[in-house]
Amino acid sequence: MAGHKGFDFPFEKATNIRMLILDVDGVMTDGSIVMDKNGDEHKAFNVRDGHGIKMIQRAGIQIAIITGRSSPVVQARASDLGIEFVIQKCLNKAEGLARLEQESGIAAKHCAMMGDDVIDLPPMYKCGLSLAPADAHISVTNYADWISDYPGGRGAIRQAAEALLIAQNSWDEIVFNRYNVSPADCGW
Repeated sequence: MAGHKGFDFPFEKATNIRMLILDVDGVMTDGSIVMDKNGDEHKAFNVRDGHGIKMIQRAGIQIAIITGRSSPVVQARASDLGIEFVIQKCLNKAEGLARLEQESGIAAKHCAMMGDDVIDLPPMYKCGLSLAPADAHISVTNYADWISDYPGGRGAIRQAAEALLIAQNSWDEIVFNRYNVSPADCGW
């Protein structure tokens, strides 16, 4: 399990990351899917994870979503966060990654991916950095380069975003100069 102080984060591996790819259910959310009586789907997203996404976007790191399900809620959240690359209903996520490489022009070796279940492993194997929430399936935590202290939908993305800012020497510009908060103030 990762230590919040980040001693086990692979900072060296993260220096060349240009895109963070996220799964939705279990990464951007806690994995719960709530359906109302009409079959309409509802998801809850963590605002601090969203702020982490905005911070790394300001640092020049692209964000992408590859998800096996399809939901208008996901598209709305992606639009809200300014996420350009969204691939939904993608049951072969390795193919989704290949499509993403073509559309974005960013090679997998310059991508980090945060996934939580076996469907996420094929693209995680190809990315330059693999990340997992604390409550990811054991097959994912056994493979991942780094495991967050936080579960999916509860701060895992934010912690990964902070680590990427530190790894790429962007913390002062993106966080300290704006909020007067150091990495140590955030537990790093």
